[in-house]
Amino acid sequence: MSEIEGTVQGHRDGHGFLITGTDEPDIYLSPQEMRAVLHRDRVRVRVIRQDRKGRPEGRILEIIERRKTPIMGRLLHEGGQWIVAPEDRRFGQDILIPRHNVAEAQVGQVVAVELTEVASLHTQPVGRIAEVLGDIDDPGMEIEIAVRKFEVPHRFSPETLAQAGKLPSRLRAVDRQQRIDLTDVPLVTIDGEDARDFDDAVYCEPCRVDRGKGWRLLVAIADVSHYVKPGQPLDDDAFERSTSVYFPRRVIPMLPEKLSNGLCSLNPDEDRLSMVCDMLVTAQGDVQAYQFYPAVICSHARLTYTTVAALLANTRGPEAQMHADLVPQLIHLHEVYRALLKARGVRGAVDFETTETQIVCDDNGRIEKIVPRVRTEAHRLIEEAMLAANVCAADFIERAKHPALFRVHEGPTPEKRQTLINYLRSMGVTAELSEDPKPAELQAIALQTRDRPDAVQIHTMLLRSMQQAIYTPHNSGHFGLAYTAYTHFTSPIRRYPDLLVHRVIKALLQAKRYKLEIPLPQLGDTAMATAADAWDVAGAHCSANERRADEASRDVEAWLKCKFMRDRLGEVYAGTVSAVTSFGLFVQLDALFVEGLIHITELGGEYFRLDDARQELRGERTGVRYGIGARVRVQVSRVDLDGRRIDFRLMTDSPSAGSNPASGAGLGRERLTASEATLAAVKDADRVLRQAARDKKKPTARHARTDGAGREKARPGRKGAR
Repeated sequence: MSEIEGTVQGHRDGHGFLITGTDEPDIYLSPQEMRAVLHRDRVRVRVIRQDRKGRPEGRILEIIERRKTPIMGRLLHEGGQWIVAPEDRRFGQDILIPRHNVAEAQVGQVVAVELTEVASLHTQPVGRIAEVLGDIDDPGMEIEIAVRKFEVPHRFSPETLAQAGKLPSRLRAVDRQQRIDLTDVPLVTIDGEDARDFDDAVYCEPCRVDRGKGWRLLVAIADVSHYVKPGQPLDDDAFERSTSVYFPRRVIPMLPEKLSNGLCSLNPDEDRLSMVCDMLVTAQGDVQAYQFYPAVICSHARLTYTTVAALLANTRGPEAQMHADLVPQLIHLHEVYRALLKARGVRGAVDFETTETQIVCDDNGRIEKIVPRVRTEAHRLIEEAMLAANVCAADFIERAKHPALFRVHEGPTPEKRQTLINYLRSMGVTAELSEDPKPAELQAIALQTRDRPDAVQIHTMLLRSMQQAIYTPHNSGHFGLAYTAYTHFTSPIRRYPDLLVHRVIKALLQAKRYKLEIPLPQLGDTAMATAADAWDVAGAHCSANERRADEASRDVEAWLKCKFMRDRLGEVYAGTVSAVTSFGLFVQLDALFVEGLIHITELGGEYFRLDDARQELRGERTGVRYGIGARVRVQVSRVDLDGRRIDFRLMTDSPSAGSNPASGAGLGRERLTASEATLAAVKDADRVLRQAARDKKKPTARHARTDGAGREKARPGRKGAR
């Protein structure tokens, strides 16, 4: 049997998997095997058989490396023993804490534990409390837990802070050398109201391109690479983090505040260093020519999406009067955006109808409300300008045949393609996908279905059919945006791949090559990757840390939503089935934009089978179906804060008068849920069949009664029998 190395990923039910990090399937580890290891240990296993589900099952041969980071959890006192129940349920085992290692922690507090004795087949792990974070209800505790739970670096090293402290507060004469002075160009930043770091500024003016109408579009990006040099503490910390992590009301930045909110942020009326992508765009939205160059700029205004959207909607309104000197260039920006949008349509880039939400917190960090995030013309304007600059950066690097990190997004795998085809057919969508689907094919389906009531659900399935975007030196294009080459250039304050792209472009402008050197952690700090391997390592590292940041953000949002719903136990709401699994239905509430689970045991006393093709659960006895997009009413039955889980109970009776307004009172029987309507149809069909059986025993048709005009009268119970 083969031997394989990998990382253990625990499961809250006690078993686990060996994650190989390759295309090979994950290896199942039984609860017995998991007793000797913990989540995120690195081990070597031997595949011994296939389990009952057909998965390869392994036996642990050697523990190569134990996890070294502290484990987060709640301190409990049970049966005369002190234990810590890990916050991350994937650890599977409680940790024993000797009385002398409890420190000053109190029962119920959140603590960080360092292991002093590892787990074995017959003993639990033992540890000591290394840090007391506080009580679970303390403001911001969910973020303190998440950054430690997902091992997000949240403290800069003393060396990094010392280096940042020595940086100047303003530009020096030496910083301005060999740069184009664009301080007189009225570039502006356009961001959200709560933005604190400004990566980009834009400017547009009309010009002639190939004897036709066109525009000159400038996208100026903060020149972080001027201050953050390879091999220095600032760069080491930035690479370790790879990205800023965004939580409600708090950000864990990739760079210290002096850089992210100060020296590198394109604040209004402050001279700043930037890298500029200077483009000529045709009336058809094609970038006819471009060039990159280092510059000094001065943002003429800090505008918000709300202000710009209002200004574009009414160029004589109060917002326009307040920024009268900027109105002409904002109109030009909107014109070039319309042209770029036209080119997007010609390319066949995918544009789905999905709903993004924003959590609004109170002063204590608790959810006040959850609202849909409205995308305006101003959002799309900036997005198209950034996409254009990113494409130019990828093209510039590709033409020079220089290694770099591309942003690669591949289309559906053969398996996902077939699943999507089956789903679309089951939903009555008459669309075909080629063996090698193109973005335009998915976009055509999105346009075909955008006016359907279930458009959001169909578009969600289209989105799920595609693979996750990654950073890699191997350019395979960006499927969703329909680009043959795409990279990230526009956010070096918050994304390390963008910083690397800036370094590559700068080197090429000086007719040089940029040599990337990255320590390989698995080989020790002194071992360096080869030139080719370094880019692979950097891409994998940045992709993994991007996923880590997303997981931490989702964990905090889930915690906040659980706290939000804990005060709403027993209340009834209308919602839509957003996902279907073998163990139940996930439902998103209309009024609150919160998702919870209706467990399969709550669906009634019969056996339900998952239909993958139709993405629905079907009852074997009654034929009742619950699929994506079904309208249901649910009661909040349970909230598990530690497990980040909200449970619903399905309500099948119509709401009574005077019930909770959010429950959907007043829907009445004329607005049955999809599941109730299906069940009613099944019952009607049963009645029809019974009536048909009775009719066979009655006289033949010649004895049928007729009305006055000689037409045959329909027999009772025959409606719909055909």
